[in-house]
Amino acid sequence: MSTQQTSNDHMTPLRQDIRVLGEMLGNVLVHQGGQELLDKVEKIRKLTKDLRSDPESSAYDTLKKEISDLKPPMRSQVIRAFSMYFHLVNIAEQNHRIRRRREYQLREDHSVQPFSLESAVQNLKENNYSKDVIQETLEKLSLELIITAHPTEATKRTVLEIQKRIATILKELDEGSLTKREKEELMDSMQNEVTVLWQTQELRERKPTVMDEVRNGLYYFDHTLFDVLPDIHQELEHQLQEKYPEEDWSVPNFLHFGSWIGGDRDGNPNVTPEVTWKTLNKHRDLILKKYEDSLTDLMKRFSQSVSYIHVSDRLKNSIEEEEAWIPQKKVWRVEKEIYRRKFAIIQERLREVGKSELGYNNSEEFLEDLSMIQENALQHQPANRELKSLRKLIRQVELFGFHLATLDVRNHSGEHETAVSELLKKVGITDDYASMSENEKLKTLENVLKDPRPISLLNEDYSETTQQILNVFHMIRDAHKEFGERSIEVYLISMTEAASDILEVLVLAKEAGIYRLHVDGSVESGLDVAPLLETVDDLVAGPELLKTLFEMDVFKRHLEKRGNHQEIMLGYSDGSKDGGTLTANWRLYKAQQEIHDMAHNYNIGLKFFHGRGGSLGRGGGPLHRSLLSQPAETLGDGVKITEQGEVLSSRYMLRDIAYRSLEQGASTLLEGAANVSRESEQAYHREEAWEKAMEEIANVSLKKYQSLVFGDKDFLTYFNEATPLNELGELNIGSRPMKRKDSSKFENLRAIPWVFAWTQSRQLLPAWFAAGTGLVHYRDEDDKHLEQLQQMYENWPFFRSTIDNLQMALTKADIQTAREYKSLVKDEAIGQRIFDTILEEYERTKEVLLQITGDEELLDHQPTIQDSVRLRNPYVDPMNFLQVELIKELRSTEDPDDELLTEVLLTISGVAAGLRNTG
Repeated sequence: MSTQQTSNDHMTPLRQDIRVLGEMLGNVLVHQGGQELLDKVEKIRKLTKDLRSDPESSAYDTLKKEISDLKPPMRSQVIRAFSMYFHLVNIAEQNHRIRRRREYQLREDHSVQPFSLESAVQNLKENNYSKDVIQETLEKLSLELIITAHPTEATKRTVLEIQKRIATILKELDEGSLTKREKEELMDSMQNEVTVLWQTQELRERKPTVMDEVRNGLYYFDHTLFDVLPDIHQELEHQLQEKYPEEDWSVPNFLHFGSWIGGDRDGNPNVTPEVTWKTLNKHRDLILKKYEDSLTDLMKRFSQSVSYIHVSDRLKNSIEEEEAWIPQKKVWRVEKEIYRRKFAIIQERLREVGKSELGYNNSEEFLEDLSMIQENALQHQPANRELKSLRKLIRQVELFGFHLATLDVRNHSGEHETAVSELLKKVGITDDYASMSENEKLKTLENVLKDPRPISLLNEDYSETTQQILNVFHMIRDAHKEFGERSIEVYLISMTEAASDILEVLVLAKEAGIYRLHVDGSVESGLDVAPLLETVDDLVAGPELLKTLFEMDVFKRHLEKRGNHQEIMLGYSDGSKDGGTLTANWRLYKAQQEIHDMAHNYNIGLKFFHGRGGSLGRGGGPLHRSLLSQPAETLGDGVKITEQGEVLSSRYMLRDIAYRSLEQGASTLLEGAANVSRESEQAYHREEAWEKAMEEIANVSLKKYQSLVFGDKDFLTYFNEATPLNELGELNIGSRPMKRKDSSKFENLRAIPWVFAWTQSRQLLPAWFAAGTGLVHYRDEDDKHLEQLQQMYENWPFFRSTIDNLQMALTKADIQTAREYKSLVKDEAIGQRIFDTILEEYERTKEVLLQITGDEELLDHQPTIQDSVRLRNPYVDPMNFLQVELIKELRSTEDPDDELLTEVLLTISGVAAGLRNTG
């Protein structure tokens, strides 16, 4: 399969990789399907390419005929060929990122790669940031990334493993010292892997269970994150030491990973308390295994004998005492190898964690033993020679504890209200809590929280749903005892609309003994309770909701026990779904500003939790750009961000890519937070006129968006019929249902399939629709407004990020291909009318974006991304054309066969691989 050329010199190695992989795929196609298959694929690809260069040509009719003439089994082979090509291109692009990073590191001119830790520290040094300011910044720096399990990751684990092996070979081929024979052997291995990839079934035969998803998430901790996280910290420490050699630096652990997988109950009945408990056990089993492997390696290195070194009596005494506890066959047999004796004890105690009294009670005890070895070993170590392997393990224990990753628990506010209503009714406090006014609810809940007595009855029969909720809180209490409080630190409340939604969770925590009020008035509180503000209305109401809580005595006492610290989650998906991406992004920005300022007045520290998706319509995009687009003053509050399932493999499957992704985020956050610490004018540069402009643009955009999505009675018909929404349910990509309830109502549809379906149809409507109307309205209001929008783009990171994401969305959207999908709408008039509305807004948005950026084409200032999209389009288009034809056939057949459905699902998987940002 041939490829499209670009003119950028630095892209030449990437083009060569893609050419080699394309030729290997061609070999496989000939081997598996004969020359006829390769010729058919090449003919369709060429027709699609011709159609792109001349949409009015006869290529369209020829292409449509070629596709309609395809019949099984050739049809599925053609689909698989295009889909597999994208997987290979994705691998090549990742390898090119690794290659580019190495090129920077090898340059003799010492040029520094942008958004690296080296560049961040260098910028601080050049701008005369003092040690005190940097250390103050580091102490409050916090970046937490949360992996989630509601992905549109359509790629199986087996396929990912093959892709990883291909990526490893590509990297090895970049080594300059390879002999001719070594290179030939690597090329043979890669051809074999491409062949196996073709011969591997890419679709899952069943939906994954929650525990399948847990295992998938743990893969990244096992293979990359366990090593990469400490390396990021160590690199920052190294750069600070190098740029500020006169200072002693100790970088605190500011970068952490957590998880929702196995804890997110919202809309997923499969996440039971028992499943969450199993998840926590899986977490602990993995991290203990990683520690044991590290200790085995350290035992090989620490072979010192007391014949030649001196160690403390404390270390000797601890060994003698502990060797008496463990079985003699586990004791290290060479008495003078003092460190190996201690490591053998440590390993045995690790194996017994959670099993017997011999095991460590917590990770702090384990850390104490490692620190004891480090203190002794440093005494006989040459000056300025750090014990890197041991130091790394100590950092890993500090980062991962015995819990590996903090597990957030989330549930819908309505579930809590139902449970609390039943509890209150059973004890005669109120017969109908749910119908009370908000003030009445708050007063009732406050009285319950001020009373040390429980309101749940031991022998009373509760409904199954209430019992399940109570069991969740009992499980959290038990988890704190078994796995430590770091195992579950936060309880998130979906669809938080009022302060009572927060207090209800505190009441349920009280019933389980997680929140306790003692008779003397003192309080214990072992769980952060965090609202999730999702809809546009909730974001606007958020500051007042939190102000109400911060002024309540009972909540203030809870916060005191939580370090006067409050976490707030901001939902990008539902806000965008309800109000459009531009309006949602602005409301999110304003909500952060207002909540930050209000909390500052109450001396409450904050952590904003950004619930981003992988796709542009759900707040997606590179991590460092997301950080740059936030209000600068919030960067010092602590940042928490979801890493959705569909981006995990692209960001964290390969160690070098994982390092680069995290380095970009860490360096951006460090510089931004340092600016805030020093109250730099640069950090806060945004003008009041710009904010007024955004307010007006957002309001106009909201009206336009809602006039279509909610105001047009035929819109849902168009959405359901002009996208593969209904077919997505058959793609076994997640354990969670597509809808919150068994209902066709728009409000019950999850944002993930909403975005995924629009992406598949190449319309990408959630990522850009209505933005153009808002921007054009403001531009045309005054002759000077266009210049103002251009200044905003040049000088305001939030606005620049917003405009760039809109450019990306329009570039990935393809109206020419999207036009095909309107033919799926049964009523042609509806299909044509709504598509025309979408087309008109697309052209309007594109025109105004190019005026604001001053570019001739979208993404002119990001040629690498521009080239990538152009490279992919001729290969994505055939799958879209095939998808439309197959869906027509599927929907018109009363009893379609499995092969036809499989072909539709193959096109969905292929388009997802081709566009990468899926849902």
